Amino acid sequence: MLNLSGKNALVTGIANSRSIAWGIAQQLHAAGANLGITYLPDDKGKFEKKVLELVEPLNPSLFLPCNVENEEQIQATFDAIQQKWGKLDILIHCLAFANKEDLSGDFSQTSRLGFNKALEVSTYSLIQLSGAAKPLMTEGGSILTLSYLGAVRAIPNYNVMGVAKAGLEASVRYLAAELGPQNIRVNGISAGPIRTLASSAVGGILDMIHHVEQVAPLKRTVTQLEVGSAAAFLCSDLSSGITGQILYVDAGYEIMGM
Repeated sequence: MLNLSGKNALVTGIANSRSIAWGIAQQLHAAGANLGITYLPDDKGKFEKKVLELVEPLNPSLFLPCNVENEEQIQATFDAIQQKWGKLDILIHCLAFANKEDLSGDFSQTSRLGFNKALEVSTYSLIQLSGAAKPLMTEGGSILTLSYLGAVRAIPNYNVMGVAKAGLEASVRYLAAELGPQNIRVNGISAGPIRTLASSAVGGILDMIHHVEQVAPLKRTVTQLEVGSAAAFLCSDLSSGITGQILYVDAGYEIMGM
């Protein structure tokens, strides 16, 4: 029943085979979506080559550089979508960054520059990309972002990223309210801890994963593909009545008191 054939989906945030965005891209492709992939460009072209080799089996029809701190690259990305596809149906936002020194230690010592950087990349980029996607979602659409429990609870070694994710979840609600009349749905997935390139910056990530395995009702953590399956559902017509929500895909850990 889950069929995304004829849907154009832009996926951001793939860094390597451990990325949650990679799990989402695989499941969207399996459901029949036509994919566009963005990557974070670097001077040596290392990321471009790595991501291109990874996504080649998914046969993306667009492969574009997009640093969300660069207005020109964002504009170029959506101009390419307009020219190649004419419309956009799905936007996957899997972007987050904070300086490592702002994730640990005393939260009150967060630097101004570090705070602004984390909020710009991790939170504002969803607003920015949604605004660019809005005129291209002429037949309605689905926008999906990734959050974490640290948005609503204090998590060790998460600090400024918790604030960024809290802002991200609030942005989901405000965007859902704005875009709903155009039949554009906006949701988030709060995934359990997964060992990714981004999570490796969080001190004690392996301890967090082991704790979830002990406490969560399913006695395990989740995989990228499980998050990808939930994402495909939220991007499909099967979830047509769902917007403004944060869906926990964490083996049930969020419900436990101790």
